[in-house]
Amino acid sequence: MSSFDPVVKDGVAHVYLIYDVGLAIALDIVEKQLKTTSERAPIRHQSRAPKFFEFTPYPLRVSQTSPVLAIGTWRTLPTVETVVYDFGAVSVSYQIPLSGPFSTLAQLSELLYDNDTLLADSRRLVEELLGEIGPAVNRPDISTAYEDYVVFQVKEFSEPGARARLLTEEKTLLAQVLRADADLSSEQEVEDALSCQVSHGTDDLTLVDWVSSIVFAQGADDTRAVLEFATVQLLELRHLDAQLDGALERYYFALSNLGRFSIFTKADKELREIGELQVESAVLFENINNALKLLGDQYLARLYQQAARRYHLPAWDASIERKLKTLESIYDKLEHALSTARLEFIEWIVVILIAFEIVMPLFGRLFK
Repeated sequence: MSSFDPVVKDGVAHVYLIYDVGLAIALDIVEKQLKTTSERAPIRHQSRAPKFFEFTPYPLRVSQTSPVLAIGTWRTLPTVETVVYDFGAVSVSYQIPLSGPFSTLAQLSELLYDNDTLLADSRRLVEELLGEIGPAVNRPDISTAYEDYVVFQVKEFSEPGARARLLTEEKTLLAQVLRADADLSSEQEVEDALSCQVSHGTDDLTLVDWVSSIVFAQGADDTRAVLEFATVQLLELRHLDAQLDGALERYYFALSNLGRFSIFTKADKELREIGELQVESAVLFENINNALKLLGDQYLARLYQQAARRYHLPAWDASIERKLKTLESIYDKLEHALSTARLEFIEWIVVILIAFEIVMPLFGRLFK
């Protein structure tokens, strides 16, 4: 037990489970098809912010019901929010009311990490949603890969000054909650876990890490929306990177095994597939990275930068761009091989025609 263990008077753990369900989703069609309550989901700013700091287009927020799920001694609320993004991602979020000693959050954090109960229920909800909106989804397919993330929002402590004392006296406990590791004690790990801190005013603070975040604030809709989107972006970039890995291996093998006699039957097909993949990947890549405009609201922009740093999003971007260039190189080589084969084929036709013109008169003389 911690020497200083303040009591959380009011708080909520927001648990996000995120899936890729298709290439793209027509949100306007989804909105018309859904029988459940839904609304477009702009960022609910806690402070003044320019109108262009927003999602483009707004994702669709859908309310779904789920049985109350037991997570240790904690219980989820029966209402689940599902956010649908136009680039094919779906985020399912559960809420768990928090109260009691702050130290218990370390145990809850461990229980929530890759929680089988929430994973099974969230996948069921996504499957039900996909069954309802299927026609609006381009190439529907729920990914086996997923991302989960927890935002512990502490709205109020039972005693004043608890947050400041936690940051000075109980850094290890905070790191254990953030990293979902009750045994974490390394000084370097603790310092690294607490290194990303963002605040808008004197009465709020957000600690950002790669497993979860802790938000000390009464209202944090905008903070949670940015953290949720960063997690969505991570999943989509991982999913796209894996698709490109598979494509590069497949087409490199096709290129290296392309024989003289198979080039006409295979190269055209490979070129069409690579061209389509290039366009789809480039469009998806741009849609993912341009879905949230990061200008104007300095607090949310800093928050997103911290989350992006934790998730290594710039490295994922660089990896995808590099693979798209490699794919373009394979496309160029295939196109060159096909063009060369066609020229050789035309040259042989010309040679045969010339030979035919020379030989035919000789045959004519022999048969006179």
